[in-house]
This record gives sequence, C-alpha cells and structure tokens, in this order.
Amino acid sequence: MSESLTDSELLVLGLVSEMPRHGYELEQIIEQRGMREWTQIGFSSIYFVLGKLEKKGLVTAEKPAGTKAKKSYLMTEAGQQALITQTLSALTTVRPTYSSLLMGMIHWPALQREQALDALNQRNKAIQEEITRIEGIQLDQQPLPDHIDTLFDYSIAQLKSEADWLQKTLDYMTCKPWNT
Repeated sequence: MSESLTDSELLVLGLVSEMPRHGYELEQIIEQRGMREWTQIGFSSIYFVLGKLEKKGLVTAEKPAGTKAKKSYLMTEAGQQALITQTLSALTTVRPTYSSLLMGMIHWPALQREQALDALNQRNKAIQEEITRIEGIQLDQQPLPDHIDTLFDYSIAQLKSEADWLQKTLDYMTCKPWNT
C-alpha cells in the first residue's frame, strides 16, 4: 500500500489490529488510554475513519446475523501490511510541526514590549499547567504498558523543552533593547 494513512486512520487501524471492535468500543479504548493527548480524533470521526479504512480494504465489517449487535471491524491482510508499513514510517520519518508560537514570534515586532513579554509569560504558565495535567493523567493511568508510558514521557519532555526555550527567550528579550 503506497497511500499514507492519516494519524487518525493509523490509530484506529492499530486498535482494530488488537482485536475486532465496534466504534463505541474504539471510543472507550481511546479515552481509557489517554490517546487524545497525542492524536486528534473526535468520537464522531471514529465511524468516518472506519468507513475510510473499509473503503481502502484495510478493515471489514461484520454484524452477527439475526442479532441487534453492532458491527465489529476486523483487520484484513492488507490492513496488517499497511499497519506495519505505516508504523515503520511513523517511527523513522521526521515531520515538521507548525506551532502557533512560531507565527506569534514571526509577528513579534507588531506588539508593544509589555504585550509581547506578557504573552510569553502567559504561555510559559500554560505550559507548566499542561505538564502538571499530563503528568496527572499518566499517574492516574498506571500501570501502563511501557510503550504507552513512553508516549506520555515524550509529550512531557516536549513541553519541558519548550518551557526551557521560553525561559531563555524571556530572559534574553527582557534584557535586550526593544526593536522598534
């Protein structure tokens, strides 16, 4: 399969690979594992994603005959190959991220000194709160499988790295003459 999967498609495909699941069950797993901390997927889009995966031949839907049971989705052989290929690609490929912070820094000169420094201080505070929030989720979810625990560690490390950068930038911009 040469077509790349979106992050949401890869997430859902991976969860279906564990065992056949229906949409509501996928929502519960996503919620229980805290997966929305690193992937944007809403409850309503789970069924949309399942439909896309089915059209691509990566999953099939089964509904037990003569019952009111929900459709369960199972991974196909093509789905298994796509999961392996896309997982390897996700682990080896560096993709740029576009933070709103970058757009703010590009337009830094449009702000007054106090506005700009206050904005960075507010962001710094928000990052500290986010670190505390994610650490709390990680702790509440214990025990987690090692590969899931490392996802929380990665998110926290990214936030701490940004917090370090913010503090250095604040220190520098506070002492530096203002560009007008």
